[in-house]
Amino acid sequence: ARYLLSDADAISEKLVSYLKPFSSKIEVAGSLRRRKETVGDIDIIVSAADPAKVMDAFTGFGETDVVLSKGETKSSVKLKSGMQVDLRVVDESSYGAALLYFTGSKDHNVILRTLSIDRGFKLNEYGLYRRKNDSVEAGRTEEEIYSALGMDFIPPELREARGEIDAATNHRLPVLVEPDDIRGDIHCHTDWSDGSNSLEDMVSAAERIGYSFIGISDHSRSVRVANGLSEERMVSQIERIERLNKSGRFRTRVLCGSEVDILPDGHLDYSDRLLSRMDYVIASIHSKFNMEEKEMTDRILTAFSNDYLTVFGHPTAREIGKREQIAFSKEKVFSAAAEKSVLLEINGSPERLDLNDSLIIEASKYGCSFIASTDSHHTSSLSNMRYAVSMARRGWLEKGKVANTLDLSHFLGAIGARR
Repeated sequence: ARYLLSDADAISEKLVSYLKPFSSKIEVAGSLRRRKETVGDIDIIVSAADPAKVMDAFTGFGETDVVLSKGETKSSVKLKSGMQVDLRVVDESSYGAALLYFTGSKDHNVILRTLSIDRGFKLNEYGLYRRKNDSVEAGRTEEEIYSALGMDFIPPELREARGEIDAATNHRLPVLVEPDDIRGDIHCHTDWSDGSNSLEDMVSAAERIGYSFIGISDHSRSVRVANGLSEERMVSQIERIERLNKSGRFRTRVLCGSEVDILPDGHLDYSDRLLSRMDYVIASIHSKFNMEEKEMTDRILTAFSNDYLTVFGHPTAREIGKREQIAFSKEKVFSAAAEKSVLLEINGSPERLDLNDSLIIEASKYGCSFIASTDSHHTSSLSNMRYAVSMARRGWLEKGKVANTLDLSHFLGAIGARR
C-alpha cells in the first residue's frame, strides 16, 4: 500500500516526538524525507546512549499493531493504520552515513558509491573509507561525506538520480525555494462557496502565519455542487473584500480572485466584464475529465487565450489514487503557458500535489513560472503550503520561479502582467 505524504507525516511526527526523549539524534529517512508524493513505509534513524531503551519504547508505541521484528540495532513494526515503520539505531560516528544510505534513492546511492570508488573511497551505511588503508574519511554527517567527495550538499528532495550528482560536483545545484520564502496564498475557498470558514476567518489565519497577502478564490457558477457563486454574488464578494481592505482591520492584504471553471469548449465560466474586476483568475478543469488529448489540449489553449486568466489551477486535475491525470499535450500547453505568462499552479492539497515534481521539471524546460498554493477549504489547510513547497523543491525550483515568493507590490505587478 502507498500512503499520502500528509498521512505519513502525521504518523512520523507523532512517532519522532514520542522517541525523542530516548534519542540523542533522530530523523526520518527514506522516501518520506525525500518528500515523494506517496510513501510505502517509514524509516527512522536514531542515535542513542541506550539503544535497548529506544527499541523498547519503539515496539511499545501505542499505535503499534504487530511487532514484526525486534533486535539490538533494528526493529520493525506494523501500525494500526497498516503502515510499516523500520527503526535503526546507529553510532553517532556513522549517523550521517546511515542517514544518507537509508534516505536514498537507490539510484542516487548507486551513482554515489560508483563516484566514491573512482575517487579512491568506499561508501556504505557506516561511513566513507579510504580504500588503500580502510581509514574513516567521513560519516558523522551527510555534509562531511558530500564534501569529502568534492560535492556540495544535495538536499534530500533532489536525490532521485536526475542529474543532481553532476550538478553538486560542478557546484551548480539550484538554491531551492524554502517554506519561509512564501509571502501569500491565493487559492483559498470560504463559506461563500464550499469552504468551511468565513472570509474573515481565512484572512485572520493568513495574518497569523505572517502572510502579506491572501487571495480568496471561491468557485464560479457552474460548480453547483460546490455552491459556486453567481455573477451577482461574485460582485457582492468583490465589494465585501474592497470594504474589508479599506477598514484596516487586517495587516494582510486581501486579493479578490475566483477559481473559474474552464468549460468544455474552453471558455471561462464568467464574463470578461466580471473577470476584469478581479485581482487575478485561477482557471481549472472540474468536468469532462475524459476528453481525448487533442480536444483537451484545444480546451486549455482556448482558456489561455483569455487575457484575464492568471493561473492554470491543478493542471492535470488528478487526485492521487482516485482519478488519473487528464490527457493533454504537455509541449503545447507548457509552451503556451510560458509564452502567455500563465502561472502553473503547484497545488499543495495532499490528494492533489499537482503539478508534481516530474511535470514541474518538464514545464521548466519550456520556461514556465509557477505559483505554490493550498486550495484551502479550511483555515487549518493553509499549513498544506509545505506540500506545495516540497513539490517545488523536488522540481528543482528556486524562489525566483515561484511567483508568491514576491512581496505584495511585485506580486501584483507579476499577476497583472497579462492584463
